[in-house]
Amino acid sequence: MLVDPVVEPPCYGRKEWLSVLAKARAAELVEAWEALDSRPGYQALRAPELGLVLVRGRMGGLGDAFNLGEMTVTRAAVRLESGETGLAYVAGRERRHAEIAAAVDAMMQSPALRPQVEAPVVARLHRAQEARRTLAARKAAATTVDFFTMVTGRGGA
Repeated sequence: MLVDPVVEPPCYGRKEWLSVLAKARAAELVEAWEALDSRPGYQALRAPELGLVLVRGRMGGLGDAFNLGEMTVTRAAVRLESGETGLAYVAGRERRHAEIAAAVDAMMQSPALRPQVEAPVVARLHRAQEARRTLAARKAAATTVDFFTMVTGRGGA
């Protein structure tokens, strides 16, 4: 009989979990949030609001930076009833996404609440993002063309 090994969720630092929450699809985050057995109460410190940020780029990751354009972002800040404060910035106009991401950020900062959201929300979203990244890499690899030069031995000298 084969037994599946117990897979420990990765230990996320704040930078990592904020990245996962910001890059998550809004529908996936809402679904994971609503699937939680209990969700703490919170109040908005900064209601979700829309804004623009300037996106800068570099050619090939090198050289001088240039202004690429503007991007819409939504930000929110919440305080849990237990006192933890969370914040979130997400791309686009999804107010609910930003609000839930801020609440999850606050929960991840609490030693008592972190286990309630780390595996069922953050790790779940991280796995979904990795699966999409792997699928995109496979699709791109399928279109790769390898060019090579064959030496024929005929000299032109």
